[in-house]
Amino acid sequence: MYLTSYQNTYSSLTIVLMLRIAIQKSGRLTDESLELMQECGIDFAKSGGKLKAAAYNFPVEFLFLRDDDIPEYVADGVADVGIIGENVIAEERPSLQRPVDIIERLGFSRCRLSLAVPKGAAYSSVQDLQGKRIATSFPNILNEFLQQHGVQSEIHEISGSVEIAPSIGLADAICDIVSSGSTLLSNGLSEVETIFRSEAVLISRPLSPEKQHIVDDLRFRIQSVGRAKKNKYIILNAPSEALPAIMALLPGMKSPTVTPLATSGWNAVHSVVPEDTFWEIIGKLKEAGAEGILVVPIEKMIL
Repeated sequence: MYLTSYQNTYSSLTIVLMLRIAIQKSGRLTDESLELMQECGIDFAKSGGKLKAAAYNFPVEFLFLRDDDIPEYVADGVADVGIIGENVIAEERPSLQRPVDIIERLGFSRCRLSLAVPKGAAYSSVQDLQGKRIATSFPNILNEFLQQHGVQSEIHEISGSVEIAPSIGLADAICDIVSSGSTLLSNGLSEVETIFRSEAVLISRPLSPEKQHIVDDLRFRIQSVGRAKKNKYIILNAPSEALPAIMALLPGMKSPTVTPLATSGWNAVHSVVPEDTFWEIIGKLKEAGAEGILVVPIEKMIL
């Protein structure tokens, strides 16, 4: 019923009303953003270097832009929503002329913005950076962090290759994006402070009711995909006498489903288990008497 009414709702709107989504034109965030759109059931042609791509079965058009430009394009109304790293929107927000809000956290492209100093340099707290030179591509986030800690440092804003700044005498420390930390190690730096944690987010500006309706449906799909990734569907066999203990361990969406098996005294139990506690629960289920546990990935999870 939902899908039918949804298609009927948009059949007369797709020609005249299109939600524009700004996405980074190249890089890891691009691939993960487009993968999310496909998981949401949105079909589109790969850009192939083009700056725009329209979906075939959902009223959206993708704009492929530089990541630093996405907040401004959304704020100015060129794009209606955008997928961007939270660090970028935090850095650019002070310069935006119009409000842009984070409306959904997407759970991928996680990283951190950290302070790093040369290996062997004395460091016990952020106070050690008083009067020091710090190179970064994120001066606004860094400045806010330093102010919170009452530290005055000389911030050098540079773009790209921030990690070489100490070795060429440009700075005493750096503030840069860190994923694995291998780049810092290869440049003789030690990570000493995490000042901001980031992930991909969906941002938007105030929209018309018609476009907001499309955004709400897009978020519904995104949330369904996100829940599926955070949970596992399990099926197990259990003797009847073990059911009370097993049922107590399984949260499920409402409650576990129990079906009698052909063998008297045995049951099949179906449930959903959170990913972050999966192995702990599986171990307890085995101890409680569960056998033949089958784990199945969930494609979508609708509440």
